[in-house]
Amino acid sequence: MSTIEALQATLAAEHAAIFVYGDAGAHTSQSAEPDLFSTITTLYRTHRARRDQLRLLLADRGATPAAAAATYEIPSQLGAPGAVRRQALRTEERCAGVYAALVANTAGTDRAWAISALSEAAQARIMLNGSPETFPGAPELAG
Repeated sequence: MSTIEALQATLAAEHAAIFVYGDAGAHTSQSAEPDLFSTITTLYRTHRARRDQLRLLLADRGATPAAAAATYEIPSQLGAPGAVRRQALRTEERCAGVYAALVANTAGTDRAWAISALSEAAQARIMLNGSPETFPGAPELAG
């Protein structure tokens, strides 16, 4: 996979994450679940910032950043806090996977940035009650 392909794949994952977190925020009560609402809001902002950075990285290489899809598939039963948390956890797991691939396909400051994003995704998993992993985003390396 080329660096451009890895950046585009990561951008696509960020587009999806932003959509998921927007929907998750709409299904989370700020008054009834303030901690979950705060976590979802923080992750939404984090993914938007990463998306913007990826767009810049691609543009700097002369590539046209991939556009977001019109919609993404989200489970219809997202209304309960537990379902929101599980969907957010799956989102962070997917993002960790694409950031692990980005680490493998970049160098220098781009790789450092990808490592930071991968680390943040692993930390987000913990915030969402996920279990720690030896190699976030690359479970095949743990065996």
